Amino acid sequence: MSRLDVTYLVAGVCGVLGLAAFVGLILVPAVSAYVHVWQRVVAGVLSLYVLAAMVGIGVLGAVGVYELWINYF
Repeated sequence: MSRLDVTYLVAGVCGVLGLAAFVGLILVPAVSAYVHVWQRVVAGVLSLYVLAAMVGIGVLGAVGVYELWINYF
């Protein structure tokens, strides 16, 4: 197994665990807190905004680390 394969494996496992954490800690409680179907749908859609924010913060952090790595190391 090469270094690149290990990197892909770690990234894939982290992505799956992050998605599982989102579903278990944000999506399920948000959807199950309401009774009506339309409220559950709206809660699910709004939780997608939370997912987009989490992904955006992760991408910005990765870009920042990359830029620091390129410029200083």
